[in-house]
Amino acid sequence: MGNPLRHSTYTCPLCGLQQANPIGVHIRQQHGEEAFVQAVVAAKRAGMSDAEIGEQFGITFKQLERIITKAVGVNVSTLSPSKRIKSWEPTDFRLENTTVWSFKQRGSWATHDGRYRGNWSPYIPRNLILRYTKPGDLVLDPFVGGGTTAVEAKLLGRRCIARDINPASVELTLRNLRFNLPRTLFEESPIYEPEVSVGDARHLEGIADNSVDLICAHPPYAGIISYTSGVEGDLSQLDAQGFLREMRQVASECYRVLKPGSKCAVLIGDARQRKHVIPIGFHTMGVFLEAGFHLKELVIKRQHNCRTTGFWANRSLEHNFLLLAHEYLPVFEKPAGASSDRAPLLSSAIVELPDTLEVSEPETTTVWVFPCEDLKQKVYANLYRRYGGENSLNLIRVTVQDKQPGTQGHHVDLQTSLQQVLPQARQGGFVILEVRDVRSDGYVLPLAKMAIDTLQGIPHEHSPNGHSPKLWLKEIIVVLPDDLPTSSNTEELQIVHRYLLVYEVTA
Repeated sequence: MGNPLRHSTYTCPLCGLQQANPIGVHIRQQHGEEAFVQAVVAAKRAGMSDAEIGEQFGITFKQLERIITKAVGVNVSTLSPSKRIKSWEPTDFRLENTTVWSFKQRGSWATHDGRYRGNWSPYIPRNLILRYTKPGDLVLDPFVGGGTTAVEAKLLGRRCIARDINPASVELTLRNLRFNLPRTLFEESPIYEPEVSVGDARHLEGIADNSVDLICAHPPYAGIISYTSGVEGDLSQLDAQGFLREMRQVASECYRVLKPGSKCAVLIGDARQRKHVIPIGFHTMGVFLEAGFHLKELVIKRQHNCRTTGFWANRSLEHNFLLLAHEYLPVFEKPAGASSDRAPLLSSAIVELPDTLEVSEPETTTVWVFPCEDLKQKVYANLYRRYGGENSLNLIRVTVQDKQPGTQGHHVDLQTSLQQVLPQARQGGFVILEVRDVRSDGYVLPLAKMAIDTLQGIPHEHSPNGHSPKLWLKEIIVVLPDDLPTSSNTEELQIVHRYLLVYEVTA
């Protein structure tokens, strides 16, 4: 968007003059900034695409987002009226049964649409509500946004409390809830109108302790998308540290209002800075675990809007970074009774990479999907293509220490493995941890998060050249088989993903 070097002819919508440059320059100079903003909003309201607006007015996508958010109070992709309802439920729906949820179509039944930027697919709250509640239960969404969760609760016969700190989001949610369900389709269960109001997720006033059956939360995080134009308390305006600080209060309030034994699901992603990943997802999980929650499930939510070809794919290879293509959906449980807080120990083993590794089309996103029969070969080939060559490359497989004594074999603790590889690691080289989440006593042990936490606290020995190697987290890669199971015999989700934690060695 906003390429000022492209010379096309545009007609000023205010005075009719023909202009060779983006019309925004002319409008600002001749008619003023307010007229410019009004012209952009009018173009958006008329249905002009974001790319066309960027070209004609000479603005970036971020600038367009700020203009629209300030003008209408909420960050939406279109200003057109609400769509006509064509169906009341998704076709061929089935509950997800693995730890990878992938929805190529975000879902458009009832009043669902993608206008509210960054809102989650309705398949997510539908899965959560059907899996963890029964009709008449109470669902809370403290970051309701455009109302996706509230709409699903109404469709599925659950009571709902929906809050948002942005009054414009509350208005949008109420508009999306203005529909009457046909009784012929929903005659078996009562219909509950959600209670929608302005509220702060850090202070859930009016909600009693131990009263909520399920929390569905999709907080805005670390300035990825701005959701308001200066509303006080908007978490999307904060940096990563500020966001995590405020989420501690959110987690505390969620724990207070949730019934013991009930679930709290939070969709969260990572960010990137200086071509290195900031693991906001795992840090947010830590905030909720510190509040007293236990981790029942850890779902990987795939994103399908990443550009795997063209400009961004080339940039990914040229500057050696991956396009973020996944988010995390941890499902926490408020424990109903006393439980063990014993922290499991990590064990590790250094993996020898093959001498000859070739890959024709290297991966450009953080989700790598390969056939089961040659998954290992393709993973190692991509790692070597990205991080090997003239660089030092070390791979360490991390597991949880076996409870039975004498079964560790060649496995040692993670710090010992690092002390073996770091003295030979060169600056600019890479250390990669291969790790997979496991279950223990009915809960998930998030080994990737545990490994990242461990490395943050390990003091590394000095290498022979007199420098102290440091590890800087560069990527969190999710590896999946391409033939995920479609059914499961257990209530628990089948863990089908693993991680590659890519650390760059710095002096």
